[in-house]
Amino acid sequence: MQPVLEIYAPDSFDLWPVTEAESFGFLPLSGELSPTEVGTAVMRIASCNDITADGDRPHHQADALDSFLHGLLTFDSLFAAGGLRVTDNSTGVTFLPGCCDGLEEWRDWHQLVDGGSLLGFGHAPLSPVAERFGDTVRLTVNADRSDSPVVELSVTELRNLLAGAERDLADFLALAADWASRHLPDHCAPVTAALARALDLPALAIPPQP
Repeated sequence: MQPVLEIYAPDSFDLWPVTEAESFGFLPLSGELSPTEVGTAVMRIASCNDITADGDRPHHQADALDSFLHGLLTFDSLFAAGGLRVTDNSTGVTFLPGCCDGLEEWRDWHQLVDGGSLLGFGHAPLSPVAERFGDTVRLTVNADRSDSPVVELSVTELRNLLAGAERDLADFLALAADWASRHLPDHCAPVTAALARALDLPALAIPPQP
């Protein structure tokens, strides 16, 4: 299980270094990312929130950086396209986040573990669904297909995977805080706090910048 961001190819983005990426791919988040991969992740999370309250793109302010970060730093509810990707190494089946999924809701998986609530992550043409049957969890890659591949694991295994995913997110956040101190020194604390909210993690203590 990996926390992943849905990534698109940046179009002439020049506020900080980012990697070349294919549209609609997934970037796993962890403490092992390169600086440009961290920059790509921060760019993507900020761009997910680069909208007005009405869902439109905002009128850009004179300062391009402040304009791009405005939604990330001011919205109460943040969105991070992606979710949790699960791969069954024995079969090669991969369960991917759906169109209605977001990393800000990754803790919803605990509802499945603790209460057995069905989780749906998208709709046609791809409808990933997670269900609990007793001590077994079944992840259906596409519930719209009767012959959809599935991943099955125990509730205990899922608990352990969720703990690992949370560590990966926390390691990424620590890496992003260090990245922000270097690339966004005037916005380090608010950007790091916003990333924590977008990933539903406890805020980090950021020392004041000299």
